[in-house]
Amino acid sequence: MSSPVSVNASAPTGAVAPFRVPAPLAAEIDEVISHYPQKRSASLMVLHALQEHFGYLSKGAIEWTASKLELQPINVYELVTFYPMFRQEAVGKYQLKVCRTLSCALGGSYELHDHLCHKLGLSSHAHGPQTTKDGKVTVEFVECLASCGTAPVMMCNADFYESVSTAKANEILAHCK
Repeated sequence: MSSPVSVNASAPTGAVAPFRVPAPLAAEIDEVISHYPQKRSASLMVLHALQEHFGYLSKGAIEWTASKLELQPINVYELVTFYPMFRQEAVGKYQLKVCRTLSCALGGSYELHDHLCHKLGLSSHAHGPQTTKDGKVTVEFVECLASCGTAPVMMCNADFYESVSTAKANEILAHCK
């Protein structure tokens, strides 16, 4: 078995430990890269694999990806900051995504988001994902979840919920304990 692949993604002060990718994940990523005519074409797939394994994309993961694909780190940061499915911070075990596009907004998604934030002790006015102090639940607004006729809609991890009332939101939260 080969050893973990690492990149020293430390700050000049050396405060950050090197980023390490477990050998099986590195092998999986190598396999993914082999399917593309140019390494850079595998960028999104590599980022998805790293985020799926680690839960988010740290500075080290981004720099490791750049090194692996023979890119400059800025080329990877451009992708991570452009696509909303990539996270640069850890999220809770339960990720609540509330649709905020027009149909859901008209159907009550802003009220739903406010309700969830209030119940979890989070600010409904903060921008971006917020995680509870215990690290269990992350709430965030997202763009279209593709069920405009059943607004408001939300997801809890991979589970999809339609026509979510505050009572239904409370039931969903009860499963997050």
